[in-house]
Formats: sequence, C-alpha cells, structure tokens
Amino acid sequence: MFRTLYCASKKTALAIVAALLFLATGGPVSADDGFIVIVHTANPAASVSREELSRIFLKKTGQWQDGSRAVPVDLVDSSPARGRFSQVVHGKDTSAIKAYWQKQIFSGRGVPPAELGSAAEVVAFVGANRGAVGYVAAGTALGGPVKAITLAR
Repeated sequence: MFRTLYCASKKTALAIVAALLFLATGGPVSADDGFIVIVHTANPAASVSREELSRIFLKKTGQWQDGSRAVPVDLVDSSPARGRFSQVVHGKDTSAIKAYWQKQIFSGRGVPPAELGSAAEVVAFVGANRGAVGYVAAGTALGGPVKAITLAR
C-alpha cells in the first residue's frame, strides 16, 4: 500500500512540475514537435515565438529582435522535420508554403530560403553564419558554434 501511495504522489508531483514548466515557457519546446530550432551561438536569442520565426522564414522580416540580420535555411521539402516545422510554425503544410514562394518568385517579391539536403548541412550552415537560423529533427547532434533555442508558443 505504501508503495502504491508513493508512486501515485510521485506521478502527481511530476504532473505538477510538467504543468508549471508548460506555463512558464508558454508551451512545450519544439523538440516535442519533432524538430529543434537552431541558431549560431553568437545569437543572443534563447527563444523565439512561432510568429517571429514564421516571419523570418517567409522573409517578411530580415532581422532578429536585436537588429542583427536573420538568414533562414530550410531542409528539403521531403524531410519529415520540414513537414512538422511548416505545420507548427506556419500553421500550413509544406505544399502551401511552396505555393506561397511560387507566388513571391513569380511576382518578383522574393526568393525562398536556401534548401539543404541534410541536418548535417543545416548545422554546418548555421555554424558558419552568425545570423543563420534553421531547424533539424529532434535528437540531431549539434556541433560547432550552434545552439538550440526554445520555440515559444
């Protein structure tokens, strides 16, 4: 009986801690969504809102909040992480984002972010460019001057 009571109170305590973390961060970090957002370690950002990140990737803004230049980089559209990123950040599927960029290109208003073929290429690009921002599948090993940031809800 004591063991059952101990396990129940431990589960309750863990649930309370999880709820408090959820409220404190505005939601779960992006790794829970199947991807993580990465930036160069020189970027002072520790988190970014979905709205701001979407604006950066749709090139509606070219700057971080501190005024530094933002350089987004995408994974290829066949990547599962790209699909999740499009759904979570833009609220649309990858084909809708591709259609957005086709309109932008056709009208001469812009070009999409560069597409790289692998997570290793995204990590290398972000590590070599101070204003770069990308995303990779959750669990991807990060190396060099790259850090993961929280996706705020």
